[in-house]
Amino acid sequence: MEWFLLVVLIVLIAGGAFLLRRASAERHARELADARAEAQRWYERLGGQVMNLHGDEPAVRQALVDAGERYTAAGSQLEQARTVRQYALARETALEGLAYARAARLAMGLDPGPDLPPLAAAQGTGQLTVEREVDVQGQHLKAGPRPGSDTPYYYPGGRVQGRPVPAGWYSQPWWKPALAGAAGAVGGLLIFDALFSPAFADPGYGYDAGYAEGFGDGADHAGGGDYGGDYGGGDFGGDAGFGGGDFGGGDF
Repeated sequence: MEWFLLVVLIVLIAGGAFLLRRASAERHARELADARAEAQRWYERLGGQVMNLHGDEPAVRQALVDAGERYTAAGSQLEQARTVRQYALARETALEGLAYARAARLAMGLDPGPDLPPLAAAQGTGQLTVEREVDVQGQHLKAGPRPGSDTPYYYPGGRVQGRPVPAGWYSQPWWKPALAGAAGAVGGLLIFDALFSPAFADPGYGYDAGYAEGFGDGADHAGGGDYGGDYGGGDFGGDAGFGGGDFGGGDF
């Protein structure tokens, strides 16, 4: 009898473990399918914008070039994705592309459409609300909240070597070398200091809800958490993660 009870107990334990493993596998499969569908949805929406938007203004053309680069990158990531995390990265790339498409629509005077989910890389970076002009290393640079012939490069907000760069329109894609780790990175950081001093105390920034505390609160997100490291450090801060030149095309 004791042997019989022991066998029954072993069978019950083995059966319970099997059911738990099966439930876990089914849950993972559902999560993977949901992540794939979510990334695919934004990717297809981006494709529609890239195919249907056209414009001759420099700011419009540049924003659409950047949107097209993100569309290509997101498609490649979707093809290679095998995990929930990888599909989340593809979704973020597609959302970046849609941010550029939205900027192009605004530059064309069109309805930008519904708001997009916030970009992980842009969390806490704010946006430009006033125009700025600085001279750095013999270069005259401008930035502002609106596109123009002298500010054709849109940036949706992100972090350059841990420093928050607000969304806005810029005269040059100066963040590209810094994100790519190129020789011009130091110059890019000098531009950062000139444009955005004294950091988040400057009234030329707009804040997202929950980030009005200032630079210190935003800086806390530069390297912490899943998104801060993977998205903010370059993988989704621009094309440094894709090999195609960052946020705005063209060389600095």
